[in-house]
Amino acid sequence: MCPGQNEVNCLPMKKRVYIIYTGGTIGMQPTSEGYAPAPGYLAEQIMSMPELKSDLMPDVDIHEYDPLLDSANMTPEDWYKIARDIGNHYNDYDGFIILHGTDTMAYTASALPFMLEGLGKPVVLTGSQIPLCEVRNDARANIITALTVAANFDIPEVCLCFGNQLLRGCRSVKVSTDGLDAFASPNLPPLGEIGVEIRIHKNLVLPAPQSNLQVQELKQVNVGALPLWPGIPAQVVRNFLQPPLQGLILRAYGVGNGPTNNADFLAALEEATARGVVIVDCTQCLRGSVHLGDYATGSALARAGVISGFDMTAEAALAKLSYLFSQNLPVDEIKRLMQTDLRGELTA
Repeated sequence: MCPGQNEVNCLPMKKRVYIIYTGGTIGMQPTSEGYAPAPGYLAEQIMSMPELKSDLMPDVDIHEYDPLLDSANMTPEDWYKIARDIGNHYNDYDGFIILHGTDTMAYTASALPFMLEGLGKPVVLTGSQIPLCEVRNDARANIITALTVAANFDIPEVCLCFGNQLLRGCRSVKVSTDGLDAFASPNLPPLGEIGVEIRIHKNLVLPAPQSNLQVQELKQVNVGALPLWPGIPAQVVRNFLQPPLQGLILRAYGVGNGPTNNADFLAALEEATARGVVIVDCTQCLRGSVHLGDYATGSALARAGVISGFDMTAEAALAKLSYLFSQNLPVDEIKRLMQTDLRGELTA
């Protein structure tokens, strides 16, 4: 018998991929009230796809969640459920696919890397803007590409596969409500490009872990996000920062600037950081990084105890903050780690 092969003509053994279907447009069917999820419908459609009969495709098992969720209803508890599911089946499969609604896909793709510590296999999130049941859809190509990546490429991280790109999950953002290239990775080039061939940029892929997979719990913590806007009342900020809030992603202007001519605004930030609230400054801009020392308006936030989120997306920063508070770490350690690259979420 050939090593790593079966006995029939020494053909390579087929890879195995575990598909988690959480809900979303990809598996919906038309009803009199619009598209709606239907239990068992997507699995039946996928298993009838002729492409899966190819020897080039992996064997697949599909686990459909009950109830199926519109991704707008996703919560951190659902993220942890997905992470545990992967952990429970980790040794039985070569790769994993999560079929997910597009609205909060970037949040799930940002949270999973922190929970899946020591991940050594590809975990690929995908979905679609048009349901698989429609004659013209983007679902079929996204599913086939995700299966190909999960089964055949050595990518030990959480990815988001959509349209013609393979993105690092914790660098992804949704940028279009109806475009078929709905996601982007503003501050990191795509890990792969989907064209006539699938081209993986190996220099961008994270190195293989030195430890086995450990699923880290994501507990119920009190974190949030607040964008600045011209004339934001200090009382709104102060109210938002009241206990039990533990951490805040502050969506500031440009390279991390905020209003310095509003003493009450700065005082509200300083009062909160003094009692241990971790406030992370992320830019409202799609691209670029926070540099709190570039302008006086940024330096004032730093003096109030706000820390830089550098070039993290707001989705990644929120997920990371939730993860770190779940570890019961001291506030100073959380601040340090928020500014340290842990899963490729920021440019070191």
